[in-house]
Amino acid sequence: MKAIVNIYLKEGVLDPQGKATKHALESLGFKNVQDVRIGKQIVLDLDIEDKEEAYKEVEQMAQTLLANTVIEDYNIEIVQ
Repeated sequence: MKAIVNIYLKEGVLDPQGKATKHALESLGFKNVQDVRIGKQIVLDLDIEDKEEAYKEVEQMAQTLLANTVIEDYNIEIVQ
């Protein structure tokens, strides 16, 4: 089973990398971009058969190590 964890900065937290990317896109002629937020994606291969158990374990991983929950939010997707 695989778990995909998407981690991104909370609203209100400055994202200088996102601002630089937005500026670069605008300078390349892409004028319709209103905002850019940069995050990260972590893909985990799990040796767990039960989807609910996998979600709970990945939730613990995200809370304790993968995300800085003070400034970051995350979402988890469990795929077969």
